[in-house]
Amino acid sequence: MSDGRYEGRREGLGVPAGGSTAADNPPPAQTPVTTADWPTTATSVPTAVPVLSRAAHDRGHLTRALADPAQGRPVRVLTVDDRRTVPVYEGPAGPELVYDERPGMPAGAIYLGEADGVPYAAVRGQRSLTVSGRTVDQWAGLREVGADLGDLDAGLLAQAIGIVEWHERNRFSPLSGAATTIERAGWVQRDPETGVEVFPRTDPAVIMLVHDGGDRCVLGRQAVWPPGRFSILAGFVEPGESAEGAVAREVAEEVGIAVTDVRYVSSQPWPFPQSLMLGFVARAVDQELRIDHEEIEEARWFTRDELRTGQGPQALPPAVSIARHIIDRWVAGEFS
Repeated sequence: MSDGRYEGRREGLGVPAGGSTAADNPPPAQTPVTTADWPTTATSVPTAVPVLSRAAHDRGHLTRALADPAQGRPVRVLTVDDRRTVPVYEGPAGPELVYDERPGMPAGAIYLGEADGVPYAAVRGQRSLTVSGRTVDQWAGLREVGADLGDLDAGLLAQAIGIVEWHERNRFSPLSGAATTIERAGWVQRDPETGVEVFPRTDPAVIMLVHDGGDRCVLGRQAVWPPGRFSILAGFVEPGESAEGAVAREVAEEVGIAVTDVRYVSSQPWPFPQSLMLGFVARAVDQELRIDHEEIEEARWFTRDELRTGQGPQALPPAVSIARHIIDRWVAGEFS
């Protein structure tokens, strides 16, 4: 991050005091976006918690230590393929996960917990047209259907994807390099040479809406995103750093402004592959953006009205993300 003004700014890219201008945001005909992937800027109804933070099952932490976590009961098993998609049925009330009904815990299954006396587990497997005699309408991932699932399915799917990702990325001990053995119903990998237990890890990341204390907030975009899509700023927490410190550092690195009044909002699992998103809002001390183009492609100030009416960026993050959750709550006036 430069200590002075950003010297690479092109003529005309400064942001006016009221927010962005029409020229800042090309019309849809110039920057087509597939709305199936990235919804339009119209805000959704703010929810109490981010959609991927919902859960309606008991993870059964102590039960994992049993030789049979299902304790002899039939198990509903969710199959996760190598693309991290799962079988989905389009029910009258929305999408539902399709579970394989098994008489007991399958070999190699990962225990997810139970709900209403029914044990659930996940296995890695291949796609099929039917599961336990039920038709599969599609194989879809957490990004595609996570926001539309019920609380039970959403919580089980986020957990299943996260633990499967951990297994795929940690098949060898970080201490000896030996292939690990799986224990505790899939929640521990043991180093056979040292005997050390290796547990699932989650990478903490901060995601923050920076506002001016009034009616504007900063949104940025990465070059790899669809044209016209903007979101709030984010970054990983570094070793020895608090989450609040990471917020201040990441904002300074990405857009060159200092912040104060850093406040926690909510958190959400984001198993792509293994993050926990910690959501914050923060107030900007200064207004001039000095963009680090190695971090993000561009960033601009937008007003609440621009986001509310769709006159700002062409696309906002999908409802499945905590970014959209925070944006919607700010637009609704919850943060100032």
